[in-house]
Amino acid sequence: MDFNLAVFQEPRGVMRIVQFIFSICGFATITGYTGYINVVCGTLTKHTFVYPFEVIIQNISSKCSIDIVGDFSSDAKFFVTTGVLSMLYSLAIMVVYTKLDKMYKSNPKIPLIDFVITVIMAVLWLSSSAAWANGLTGLKTDTTLDSSKCQNCTITTSSYTTLNISVIFGFLNFFLWASDLWFLYKETSWFQGNQRQTGDGV
Repeated sequence: MDFNLAVFQEPRGVMRIVQFIFSICGFATITGYTGYINVVCGTLTKHTFVYPFEVIIQNISSKCSIDIVGDFSSDAKFFVTTGVLSMLYSLAIMVVYTKLDKMYKSNPKIPLIDFVITVIMAVLWLSSSAAWANGLTGLKTDTTLDSSKCQNCTITTSSYTTLNISVIFGFLNFFLWASDLWFLYKETSWFQGNQRQTGDGV
C-alpha cells in the first residue's frame, strides 16, 4: 500500500506531528519527576514523592512531628491520561492520513469523526491542565513546610520547575488541538457544503 507523505506538507499533517511531540512532553514531565523533602535535625531524613503524588508522610523526622497528607493523584492521572490518549490518537490519525488518504477524502464521515475527536481532545487538555494546575498548587502548599515548627531543624524541598513546565505544556497542547480545528473543519462536508452553496449563490 502506498504512503501519501504529502499530507505532512499540509497544516493538518504538520499539526499532528507537533501534537504527537508535545503530548509526550506533557505527560513525561510529570511521570519523570521525583520530588523530595530533606529534614536535617542533626541527621538527614529524606522523603521522596513521585507520580501520581499521593503524599502521605507521618512524623517527617524523629525530632519533628509534622505530618504531610495530600492526595493529588486524580488530577495528575487525568492530565497524564489526556497526554497518552493524545499521543495515541495523533499517531493513529497520521497512519490514516498516510495510508488511507483516499478513503479519508472520499468518505465524508471520516473527516467529521476526526474533527469531533479533536474537539474532545482540546476540551480534555483544557480541563485536565486546569485540574493539574490546581493540584500542583495544593502539592506545593502541602510540601512546603515551615522549619520554625521544628526546633533546631532545617527543612528543604525540591524545585517544582519541571512540574510548572508540565502545566505550560498542558495549556500549549490545548492551544495546538484547538487551533487545528480550523484546518480539519475545512476537510469536512460542513465546510465544503457551505462552499458549494456560496458558489451556487454567486
